[in-house]
Amino acid sequence: MAQPVLGLARPVIMGLGAGFARLWVVGTVSAVGDGVTMVAGPLLAAALTRDPVQVAGLAVAQQSAGLVFGLPGGALVDRVGRRRMLVVAALVRSVAVAVLGLVLLAGQASLWLLYLVFFVVGCAGVVFENAASTLVPALVAPAGLARAHGRLLGSALVGRDLLAKPVGAVLFAVAVWVPFLVDAGVLLLVAALCVRLPAGVAGRGGPRGSLWAELVGGVRWLARHRVLRALTAVIAVSNVALGAMAAVLVLIARERLGLGEVGFSLLLVAVAVGGLLGGLLADRLIGWLGVPVFLRAGFALEAVAHLVLAVSREVFVVAAALVVFGGYLVVSSTLGAALRQSLVPAELLGRVHSGYRWLSGAALLAGSALGGVLARYFGLAAPFWLGAVGVGLLMVVFPVRVFRGVTLATTR
Repeated sequence: MAQPVLGLARPVIMGLGAGFARLWVVGTVSAVGDGVTMVAGPLLAAALTRDPVQVAGLAVAQQSAGLVFGLPGGALVDRVGRRRMLVVAALVRSVAVAVLGLVLLAGQASLWLLYLVFFVVGCAGVVFENAASTLVPALVAPAGLARAHGRLLGSALVGRDLLAKPVGAVLFAVAVWVPFLVDAGVLLLVAALCVRLPAGVAGRGGPRGSLWAELVGGVRWLARHRVLRALTAVIAVSNVALGAMAAVLVLIARERLGLGEVGFSLLLVAVAVGGLLGGLLADRLIGWLGVPVFLRAGFALEAVAHLVLAVSREVFVVAAALVVFGGYLVVSSTLGAALRQSLVPAELLGRVHSGYRWLSGAALLAGSALGGVLARYFGLAAPFWLGAVGVGLLMVVFPVRVFRGVTLATTR
């Protein structure tokens, strides 16, 4: 069983404890701020240029942050402590988006500044996500990990996509600078809320090796673990297709489906609706189907969703595909987080998690860049054909034997 943190082990919300309830509030409020900027950023990029490669460059800028800072960020989380890193990361994100908002308010609009701000926000976001995710095992018993992550991801999707993104689109229509300054204020609130979190794992203390040695140790542990190594590999392949899709979705909405700013945000709401359902049902679905069956069936659903996005020009059909896609993403993310936190020693969790995210982030980055190039030279449907074919092949070659007997009941 997880040890009580500052005496906060009594169930208060969703049967997961008061400490988790505070983390859940932090994650939800942070997601609201993220959603406002995440819809305003692509809309600003699309207003500044119609070039698919340059629009996709925004996603590349944000995702490349994980490659640059993902591994060091994980080591810092293990060394310094999760709560402190949450506060610092929230403040850095607040300052970055505030600078962008003030520059836009002054009447200056620069695609390169947008790239830079999203890169900084991406670096801080990697640290924030790592610290928040790896704090969960200190607050929740092992049997509750899947349910906890499902609730965190589901409520984040609701806050970010269902609530914040439509609001962000409306605020962008009012004035391009408004959503960024709103996000800056929300992130200041997040920093204040983080101060009230239980300390959880406050850093290892004692002798420490070099930062590089610690980074290598975490990645090496991940590479030697048969189950997590295989999971990381298949998710990385899937993420190439996901990155290609996400990079040009705003152009699909505007140029193929004829949607404006609010219409584009409503497509993202469809992803959130699916994510909410996935978050509520994640632990039950994984328990009912089992890990290997769920992963293989999930890849089949993902391939079908990409195929629908490649061929359909009907808004409601595309929205339905995105609902399914959003549900699958949340359940698969829940499964990955719960397995890592069940199998990885607590003192390595930040570094192993960052190694996993580094590889999956590299795949997203490659997919984003590839999606922009494919859309420019072969049409807007090309990135989705890539996803349909690539994930379909992944379903066929999926290493079922590796995951036989693996359940979320497995503990450290």
